[in-house]
Amino acid sequence: MGSGHVRPGGGTVTDVESQDSRGPDERRRLLLSLGMLCYPFLTGAGVAQHASGAGLVAGYLLLVAVSACYLAIVVASMRARWRAYWWLLAGMTALAVLVAPLAHENALILVAVIVPAAVARVDGQAAPVLVVLGAAACVGVPRLVPGWSTGPGWYFAVAVVFTALLVHTFSRTATANRELREARAEVARLASEAERNRIARDLHDLLGHSLTAITVKSTLARRLAAGAPAAALAEMESVERLSRQALADVRAAVSGYRDVTLAGELARGRELLRAAGVAADLPTAYDGVPPERQELFGWVVREGLTNVVRHARAGRCTVELTASSVEVRDDGIGGPAGAGSGLDGLRARVAAAGGVLTAGPARPRGWSLRVEAPA
Repeated sequence: MGSGHVRPGGGTVTDVESQDSRGPDERRRLLLSLGMLCYPFLTGAGVAQHASGAGLVAGYLLLVAVSACYLAIVVASMRARWRAYWWLLAGMTALAVLVAPLAHENALILVAVIVPAAVARVDGQAAPVLVVLGAAACVGVPRLVPGWSTGPGWYFAVAVVFTALLVHTFSRTATANRELREARAEVARLASEAERNRIARDLHDLLGHSLTAITVKSTLARRLAAGAPAAALAEMESVERLSRQALADVRAAVSGYRDVTLAGELARGRELLRAAGVAADLPTAYDGVPPERQELFGWVVREGLTNVVRHARAGRCTVELTASSVEVRDDGIGGPAGAGSGLDGLRARVAAAGGVLTAGPARPRGWSLRVEAPA
């Protein structure tokens, strides 16, 4: 299924990210949604066992209608058409009730489709209540209907619980990824806006004096050109020097736009942690770090804070700086230092600079990324 806006208490794969439906998460949701069609197929085995003739044809047609309703629910969810979503879910439930006399106890496996779809659109404590009721129905209904086998009831109840948990966990992971993408996009926007403001401020501060001086000296040189050409020439040489310096200042101001700097990464990281709901304990001063190490330490801060937001489930993140080391530490779930393109790339960058990188569980809990610069 798809995914949609996030609600307290989470959701399932039927929730749609209406603003981002083409990413890998969306394709994985769609694949999981199509996998849910195995449940109507299993119900078809019950129809074949307990019905014949016109009843057999009717049972198969009803299951086709159930599958069509389910696919329509997926589409409605992807397009955030929630009123149609509920009507389609009600229709699928009614079709499941109609197929029950033809499939007997096998029809109860459809509860494993209906319950997750309903849980996707409810909040608070209603979701676990629906799961419990669905599992109870799988166990209890066969005992109340004469001629139905009670054996599969427990299996179907487990299927309901397992499917609901599966899609809920999958959806929460997708939701976390979406929130991280949104946070990173917002941080990038804020960083870009801050950088534009910085460049505008720097250009104003750098060029204001130079351009004013150039204007004044050019005017003076024009006035001196007729009566004092030597003085006019000296003024024009001064204008040339000022122009060259102004050009160098502009290049210096603009060239820092794409550089990774320790100051910039600390500023961006503080905003990223704030957007992710993680308390940030980041240094406000970095003057003690030698200039030749600030870019490397900026890369460490960038990778470390990104991993905290993406993987740690932390409540607090701390960055400690010294003249020769930087450490990013969180109080999250910890775990071994796995392989990944970001961490591998950082290892290569640190090794090229002659430093040492260590990453792994921290005490008493959490995870630590530490880089020691070369002496």
